[in-house]
Amino acid sequence: MVAWWCQCAGKRCSAAICEYVSTLSDMSKQCCQTKRLSCQKLRVNKLIPTSKAKTTKRLANNNKCLHEMADIKEIVIVVKWSGKEYPVDLADQDTVEVLRHEIYRKTQVRPDRQKLINLKHKGKPAPDNLKLSQLELKPNFKLMMVGSTEADIEDACSLPDDIGEVIDDFDDAEEREESVANSAVYLAKVQRRVRDYKITELSPPREGKKLLVLDIDYTLFDHRSPAETGTELMRPYLHEFLQSAYEHYDIVIWSATSMRWIEEKMRLLGVSNNENYKIMFYLDSNAMISVHMPERGVVDVKPLGVIWSLYKQYSSTNTIMFDDIRRNFLMNPKSGLKIRPFRQAHLNRSKDKELLKLSDYLRNIALHCNDFNLLNHRKWEHYDPKKNS
Repeated sequence: MVAWWCQCAGKRCSAAICEYVSTLSDMSKQCCQTKRLSCQKLRVNKLIPTSKAKTTKRLANNNKCLHEMADIKEIVIVVKWSGKEYPVDLADQDTVEVLRHEIYRKTQVRPDRQKLINLKHKGKPAPDNLKLSQLELKPNFKLMMVGSTEADIEDACSLPDDIGEVIDDFDDAEEREESVANSAVYLAKVQRRVRDYKITELSPPREGKKLLVLDIDYTLFDHRSPAETGTELMRPYLHEFLQSAYEHYDIVIWSATSMRWIEEKMRLLGVSNNENYKIMFYLDSNAMISVHMPERGVVDVKPLGVIWSLYKQYSSTNTIMFDDIRRNFLMNPKSGLKIRPFRQAHLNRSKDKELLKLSDYLRNIALHCNDFNLLNHRKWEHYDPKKNS
């Protein structure tokens, strides 16, 4: 015996027959009168409605989907770009291409202009079709990105060549600098930094050497311009400059950023493991102190006393600091040399020779000047060893 279930005019009907052929003929006459009729043939004693079969299949698919969803892990990647951090929420099954799209939504830097510096797979830049799960990223992985928005690129191309020289940066503030340097309040802050800040030496100080303290951003590295790799944002002749300076100076890197990003930039630039010179240690923003200026409000500065108090062989007589921001010298105005900012690397890397010229200056004053307090670093380009020896 065979059972038939038919959907006819919205009502369910059934017929039981003994003869298969005659039943088929009778039901065909009824069902073929409307195009909405459908029939399902089932085995004997297993009369399962069509809707129930579909529901069972749908539930099975849902269970499978839930099981697969349970295997997907949520991840957060923190994108570091232009001095800010942007958390990006993703799934581990997303690809690098999806990551680029989400970065674009956050920063407006187009995917084709994004250079994801430390996103590597087997030692090479991660391809766009690679799933994030294959990268085995740590929780809250911090990704360093280089790239510019279309608006920034347009603005950069229209900026004057001497933009670094027109910024008001305490250029006429010598008397004010002296008063800040001798303020008891700020000297007390320096002593607290000496007490609390922990320096990690990378290389020991050498006997008889002078001290060179260097900023990073816009001094050694243009951190905002578009480039294919991090090394393209490096100031020209950086390694030659550091190798030359190392002959007469112990070298310290001091940046107003976090230690993590100092270490990352030095690695990307090939400074941290260079065989021709050594960096004595890094200092980050935590080693700086805040100073209040009536016309500027609170600003952070780099007091060399943090170093001098811990390393007695260095003082204002044998220390020089390079920075593109003059206010960082407020506590030690005579020890600071304001370097021309290295911006727009894509336009200027072929013609910037600032570090070559400063190499000569450092060598000359190391050989011919016993007391750096006697120097005027604002006129460094006119220094004559014969006249000043």
